Amino acid sequence: MNDRSEDPNPLRDEVFIRVFDEHWAAVRHHIEGVVADDQEVTEIVSEVFLSAWTRLRPARPPGRVWLLRVADRHLRARVGPKSMPHSALEAVHRGVFGEDEESGREGRFEVIRALGVLTQEQRRIIMLTYWDGLAVGEIAQLMRASEFRVRKRLSQAQDRLRAELGLGGGDDG
Repeated sequence: MNDRSEDPNPLRDEVFIRVFDEHWAAVRHHIEGVVADDQEVTEIVSEVFLSAWTRLRPARPPGRVWLLRVADRHLRARVGPKSMPHSALEAVHRGVFGEDEESGREGRFEVIRALGVLTQEQRRIIMLTYWDGLAVGEIAQLMRASEFRVRKRLSQAQDRLRAELGLGGGDDG
């Protein structure tokens, strides 16, 4: 009998299953912050993990940051309307106003308006912080920037958001 009839690398399967189990929810959550259609979210998540499978090296499995970077590439390539689902706006609202504050329709509108004054980089850092719950170091890895730069941009974005939302703490510069 030929030895090729059995799985040539059971370790690869085991590592992939571990990566999938550990990061599936975070990848899906990240994509749900941009895509409202559940079927499209599922398709993109599948594409991300297909990429992970095809490039998988058991000795160096991909982490959350790598998977989110692949998800971002798929999101950028996506055709169709790009809107932020209500749940993502709720996360930003809670992050700026505090956990106990309910946003409602007017609150979401105010958050959208306030996010509009931020630069694209600042908006991305805010979403990665409040929606994805990433730490500054993880955001720096994802964006391939220094932690100092990410921390500075996050602080600037938070100050601008607070100023736009009338919460104080922002500067006029």
